[in-house]
Amino acid sequence: MGNEYRIALAGNPNTGKSTLFNALTGLRQHTGNWAGKTVSLAKGSLSFKDKTFHLIDLPGTYSLFSNSTDEEVARNYIVFEKPDVTLVVLDATSLERNFNLALQVLEMTKNVLICINLIDVAEQQGIHINERLLTNRLGVPVIKISARNKKGFPMLLDTIDRIVSGAIECQPARLTYPEEIEEKINKIEPKVREMVGNHISSRWVSLRLLDGDESLLNEISKRLIPEGV
Repeated sequence: MGNEYRIALAGNPNTGKSTLFNALTGLRQHTGNWAGKTVSLAKGSLSFKDKTFHLIDLPGTYSLFSNSTDEEVARNYIVFEKPDVTLVVLDATSLERNFNLALQVLEMTKNVLICINLIDVAEQQGIHINERLLTNRLGVPVIKISARNKKGFPMLLDTIDRIVSGAIECQPARLTYPEEIEEKINKIEPKVREMVGNHISSRWVSLRLLDGDESLLNEISKRLIPEGV
């Protein structure tokens, strides 16, 4: 799309994700429903330097395991629509709980930006977050912001700009599972790769299949496997 890029916002409910979406897009947004779903869809845009960022506010979810329509919509958009950046919004006062979703996204896609919101509230509670350490450990940029005060927005937008321009190359840290699970992943991943090619992370799909995620398998069959195969 030339200088136009799609930025997906993911996060748990009540992390301030929609507050960030509204603060960034202002009146340049519209709402509707996801195709074939009763789940609401919000899209907006903003200009930064010579680029236009189209923001998609994904449904707030605690996981992306397709246990609900909201989870399925958010997962499918990240995996199959491949936004240029997936921005994961975390609550600075509940990082441990919020990181479950962030780690799932890191397994699904490469261009991820972790956005730690409510940093002003956390600091009032005596919580101090070392974003540089988190960046080094996670392999993707970690930015601290306060969406309601628009604190940290210049760095946030600059980081998005640097990711889409290739100045920052995200290298998400790989999660390692117990030996038994790793052996099973290694066994089925080559077959999964034949099925999905480079469209999706074959390792992530292998994990989901081991967990019995029939919804994902149906979605792959519908989107990636030609009829008659």
